[in-house]
Amino acid sequence: MTEIILGSSSPYRKALLQQLQIPFSCCSPDIDETRQENETAQQLVVRLAEQKALKVSQQHPQAIIIGSDQVACLNGEIITKPGNFQTAFSQLKKASGKQLNFYTGLCVLNGKSDSLQTDIITTQVIFRNLSNAQITAYLKKDHPFDCAGSFKMESLGIALFERIITDDSTALVGLPLIKLTTMLTYEGIDILTNPQLET
Repeated sequence: MTEIILGSSSPYRKALLQQLQIPFSCCSPDIDETRQENETAQQLVVRLAEQKALKVSQQHPQAIIIGSDQVACLNGEIITKPGNFQTAFSQLKKASGKQLNFYTGLCVLNGKSDSLQTDIITTQVIFRNLSNAQITAYLKKDHPFDCAGSFKMESLGIALFERIITDDSTALVGLPLIKLTTMLTYEGIDILTNPQLET
């Protein structure tokens, strides 16, 4: 039987993976997420997704490990998780009427076969022109202070957007399920039939 482990402590990624209705466990990888010199946002998220999977595989060498990481960029600058109201307000104020690019790195590591797959999904988010009152009201209702870009797309944050351009809307929440399903199929796990998974 195959064990699947999500290498993340994120409740958002956990909720997304639960949509696939497969048994899995979570393990939070402890890695250094510092951006390297001259490293692009795309390179960063793929590297961190892979490092998360490799770290978890040290404890679970026979499992299939899923690692993922995400950053948001505005005018080429990486936008971090705000952590508090004031930073979130400033981020949304800067994003008002502009386009943010979200890069979501994904890694699937099969410890049994030593197969390692990585990919990156890009999502473009065009924000509405937001007033100070709208930003304040949103932040008080949704409290997105642990989310890159200062919004929760799966919640009220969707009202901030004018348009989303992506091949996989779940990537914006943090775990691209379309690409993940493809990667799991490559590892012999067909989500829709009867995957040989550990219960």
